[in-house]
Amino acid sequence: MNDSSAGSLVTLAWSFGLMSLFAVGGANSAIPEIHRLAVDVNHWMSDKQFADVFAISQLSPGPNVLIVTLIGYQVAGIMGALVATLAMCGPTAVFAYYVSQLLARSGRAQWPGIVQAALVPLSIGLMSASGLVLLFASDTTWTAFLVTGSAAVLAFATRLNPLWLLVAGGLLGFAGIL
Repeated sequence: MNDSSAGSLVTLAWSFGLMSLFAVGGANSAIPEIHRLAVDVNHWMSDKQFADVFAISQLSPGPNVLIVTLIGYQVAGIMGALVATLAMCGPTAVFAYYVSQLLARSGRAQWPGIVQAALVPLSIGLMSASGLVLLFASDTTWTAFLVTGSAAVLAFATRLNPLWLLVAGGLLGFAGIL
């Protein structure tokens, strides 16, 4: 392993390890910060590559944290994927364990319910910010913007499975329309 690979692994571990402690609601709530880190700060990928990685991570089965794995792979191959994933999941898992122990001992105290209620608007705000970051990263043309808007309206107003919307977007991209 050369020095730049080792440095990249340390950067991945530090960045995602720290971010994991602030990702309220999972990796999707951290999308704005993940984008800032991967595109603006470290220049690991372009806006388009980030949008593509996000789409792949959402289309693939499994947890939403897959985006971190794909970014790690982009930066440092298989070892980068492993380091980024463990860094994003490890600290949060340890923190969640200790919080669950604390909640188990709280009995009938009111503070756990107050904390959980306070996290709801925070999570909604983070998810909304994620949507905006992805909108600006992927929709560089009016056509793409209209397709995204149409997909959002369809997802909100119908019970259509979002997988069909992803397939339609993929077909439009494959056909060169987007």
